[in-house]
Amino acid sequence: MSELATLARPYAAAVFKRAKETGASKNWSKNLAFLTSVLSDKTIFSVIGDPKIGKSNLSALLLDICDGQLDQEGQNFLKLLIENNRLSLVPAIAELFETYKSEDEGSIEIDVTTAYAFTKESKQSFNTTLEKVFGKKVSMKVVIDSSLIGGVLVRAGDQVIDASVRGQLQQLAQRL
Repeated sequence: MSELATLARPYAAAVFKRAKETGASKNWSKNLAFLTSVLSDKTIFSVIGDPKIGKSNLSALLLDICDGQLDQEGQNFLKLLIENNRLSLVPAIAELFETYKSEDEGSIEIDVTTAYAFTKESKQSFNTTLEKVFGKKVSMKVVIDSSLIGGVLVRAGDQVIDASVRGQLQQLAQRL
């Protein structure tokens, strides 16, 4: 995934910059979400990977499928991705774009892995603490993983905060 993110980052940054310039963040979100859904279809994905289909045929096919769903800039972006053999990056581009968009709007999506389920009060308290730490409105996605033994593992973009018992035991083992 990190290789995909590395390849997708310049495209996502360019799309985000363009969306900011034109005030079309909502349209770009729709364009990228639609492209992601189209390209997630197994039949379409097999066509994309077929070397016998030329870029012009692939472009015509996808533009026909996306007719009326993409604005002109979305169509141009699709053509660019086809030309550069980067269609497989669309889901990563969409994810990065949404991250850039939410950060720009003053919010951040955080993945929290915990050994035990939060109570309603503890979840709210932890959310408030994370908002203070990151200085932004936080949207938490919580996953329960009993292998952590206790504590939490927080992922916000590239930043990771490991406050789990398992992580502390691993750090202790490395020091010894």
